[in-house]
Amino acid sequence: MKNLLTATVALGALFNPLSQALAQAWPEKTITIVVPTAAGGANDAIARIIGQGLSAKLGQPVVVENKAGAGGAIASEHVAKAAPDGYTIMLGYIATHGINPALQKLKYDPVTDFEPIGMIAASPTVLVVNNNVPAKNAKELVQLIKAKPNTFNYASAGNGTAPHIAGELFRMSAALEMQGIPYKGSAPAVVDTIAGSTQLMFPSMFTAYPQVKGGKLRALGIAGEKRSIVMPELPTLAEQGIANVNMSQWYAMFAPAKTPKAVIDKLNKEMNAILTDKATEKKIEDQGAEVETGTPDQLKAFVKKEAAHWKAVVTAAKIQID
Repeated sequence: MKNLLTATVALGALFNPLSQALAQAWPEKTITIVVPTAAGGANDAIARIIGQGLSAKLGQPVVVENKAGAGGAIASEHVAKAAPDGYTIMLGYIATHGINPALQKLKYDPVTDFEPIGMIAASPTVLVVNNNVPAKNAKELVQLIKAKPNTFNYASAGNGTAPHIAGELFRMSAALEMQGIPYKGSAPAVVDTIAGSTQLMFPSMFTAYPQVKGGKLRALGIAGEKRSIVMPELPTLAEQGIANVNMSQWYAMFAPAKTPKAVIDKLNKEMNAILTDKATEKKIEDQGAEVETGTPDQLKAFVKKEAAHWKAVVTAAKIQID
């Protein structure tokens, strides 16, 4: 037993410098950022902003690979099973590492199957209505819905998505009788809300801002704990007397579990440097999000907290996916 222990200690001592050496040599080839949604959305845009920055700092190409489907589960499973060498990482977000575990049985664990790299940004959802709805603020909208129960419909990007859950939180908080209409993605949901087929929606700021700015939708409130720097004049729902409707769509970077700590630390350091660059910060704000930095340990604790929070919300609202 003593000889076995001695050999184990010796092997560990040998492996650690080897791991450090490998990490110091990293990266020696192209890095892939896997995005769990289709090209063109906020996740994709933010991943490409970070990818450009990492490529410049690390001296290697960084490519973005979109693997949409199953609410982000396809991409998450792919990265969870990837080699833990730092060459495959993932742009995770509220669905993949927060909401999904509460909604479905997954083939990955958002905590144990990943090494958190760091937080990137967060974007609140926004309560919007089409121009045929006369409400000028959230209180007026609540009064309209209560005056005509079950005649208002809210659109979502699909059952179990952030816009759906935000809509349910709004319905429960204000004690409203209205129906949710799920779509296959935010784009068709926004189109029908503009057209008047549905009256309201809770899209991300990334999705909402161009439509609000263009006068096609009217924003009534921020579904978050604070006002957005993108639309600072728009009050939160809580400021308007509607509590507990907090849906911030956050974005963060993850690697497969067992990726060397030195690689994770290097990625975190370079990513935080990118995010504190004023030009990069402006690019992310243009996507309707606000930069948020942090350590891998802070992201790990945050993911655990999010998973517990959304499990309680999904259970209370009896939310199910198709």
